Order: sequence, then C-alpha cells, then structure tokens
Amino acid sequence: MIIQLCGLSGAGKTTIATQVKSKAAAYGIAVEIIDGDAYRKALCKDLGFSKEDRCENIRRLGFVASKLSVHGVVCIISAINPYEAVRRELARTYKQVRTVFVDCDLETLVQRDTKGLYKRALLPHGHPDKLYNLTGINDPFEAPAAPDLHLHTHRQTIDACASEILAMIRHAAGHEAMHRYART
Repeated sequence: MIIQLCGLSGAGKTTIATQVKSKAAAYGIAVEIIDGDAYRKALCKDLGFSKEDRCENIRRLGFVASKLSVHGVVCIISAINPYEAVRRELARTYKQVRTVFVDCDLETLVQRDTKGLYKRALLPHGHPDKLYNLTGINDPFEAPAAPDLHLHTHRQTIDACASEILAMIRHAAGHEAMHRYART
C-alpha cells in the first residue's frame, strides 16, 4: 500500500506519518516514510520548485514507494504534492494507492510556521527575504477532489489523525488477506 499524504507546509504530514509508523509497529505492520524534504536533499536535489519539477519529485517518490510496497511495506509519502493530476497519475500507475488530505486552515499554519516559510512568503513584494513560491500563498495547491481520507489538523489531534490512517491501513490489509485466502 502507498499512502500519499498531501497538504500545505506545516499541516502535520510528517508528524502524522511518524505517529502512524509507531502505531503500526504494535501490529507488526512495516511502514516506511518517504519524506519529501529528506528526499529533496538526496534523490531529488536536481529539482527546483516549478510545476514540472514538483510533479517529477512526486513521480520519483512514488517509484521508490512502489518498490517497497511490492514487498509488503506500507509506504507513506509525506510531501506537499500540490497537483491533482500527478496524485491521480500515481493512483493509476501503482497498486493500492490512497490519498490522504492533511488539511489545516491558513491562520493555524501561519501561527505554527515551524520553518519560517509563511513569514517570508508574506513579506512585501521586493523584500530581499521574500519567498515567492510557497504553496498555498503564492504558488497553487489543488485540494484533492475525492481523497480517501480528509484530516483536519487544526481541529483534530495528531494521535486522532494517525489512528484514522492506521484504521485505513488495517482495513486494507484485512481486505487483501481475505482476497488471498479466497484465491487458495
């Protein structure tokens, strides 16, 4: 299974993924987090932040996830993943892809601003420190049209969000086991 978390910077994607991995271990479910920030420093360091580069970044993360998922590892792609077309492309290309929208209102994101990105993006035009390509502020984010799960981190706890994803994983694992049993 591949779970593509998507949402704005600071919404809680990696924090939730880490909690899911911890909770899943108690059930013997192997989970690997494919974090967009970490992979940009290694596998995707040649990519910028144009629409084309952002889509290629997701394709690469999806490819890595697919290689692990065929061996029974649940892969959680934790990336902004702002474009609906590339999210759908992953779902068509690989088996058992689920989309989880990690949603958070802008006011909360600006308050959290763990990386200082919103502060920089909201600086006046022409300021030397202004960030011009922050998704959701001055770069587009296309909310998923029909996500498999829609989390609201400004209203839900991280634990509650992680529990919902774990329930989805366990349900899919049980469903897959039933199909395997029926084929034997």
